[in-house]
Amino acid sequence: MSDIYLFSYGTLQFDEVQLASFGRLLEGEEDFLVGFKNDKIEITDPDVIAKSGERFHPIVTQSDDISDEVKGMVFKITHQELLAADEYEVSDYKRVETTLKSGKNAWVYIRA
Repeated sequence: MSDIYLFSYGTLQFDEVQLASFGRLLEGEEDFLVGFKNDKIEITDPDVIAKSGERFHPIVTQSDDISDEVKGMVFKITHQELLAADEYEVSDYKRVETTLKSGKNAWVYIRA
């Protein structure tokens, strides 16, 4: 089975969110999502707000400019942890697979 990578540009990088969602701290490295730009959304799910401590979360949307990049972290995770990340993310996000600047294929949550 191939490695599963998850790219996070937002609250999935927070220790408290990782511990609450995965039961452990993830190890990762800096990478970039190419062809996307950052935005913010207001979160209304009380569980997500409790885990992250924040009401406004970053969200990315595809850009028409390939030079646009979003900085974040790429984490090697298990299939169960990917399902846990799906549970954490609210319906404003959808999970897609993409190729990061490093060449790694990773899952990322973008604007639904």
